Amino acid sequence: MPPSIIKSGEFEGWYTFEDEPFEHELAGPFAYTKDEKGPVCAFRAEHKHMNGAGVMHGGALMTFADFALFGIAQEHLTEDTYGLTVAFTSEFLDGPREGEYVEARGDVLRAGGSLIFVRGIVTSDGRPCLNFSGTIKKSRKAMKAASK
Repeated sequence: MPPSIIKSGEFEGWYTFEDEPFEHELAGPFAYTKDEKGPVCAFRAEHKHMNGAGVMHGGALMTFADFALFGIAQEHLTEDTYGLTVAFTSEFLDGPREGEYVEARGDVLRAGGSLIFVRGIVTSDGRPCLNFSGTIKKSRKAMKAASK
């Protein structure tokens, strides 16, 4: 299923992956678009993303960064391919707080026939919060259907 256009709210006109239940319904919803600086992914930090210390749970931050891998690499994924994260690394720099605008930007370092290498940084209201990199393996969509 191709990305869906968000029809209302803060991220109206941006894209999301509605066919990803965990990212879209539970962890997010997350959004991505492309502006004059390149790909950008974002969401608004909610209470459900926080830990007991009042900052974003590390797992929520890494989940968003994993989403951002695909938002940043979107132009390298075709309609007949499905991407799978095969490697992911990150370093925590700060914790987003409830209500803050959380954004990820990055670059595709290399996109080959089957692997895409991505790096990026997550910021919250402009503060660096997470440095990340990852590798996406491109697979044919038939693989996704066969695994159901």
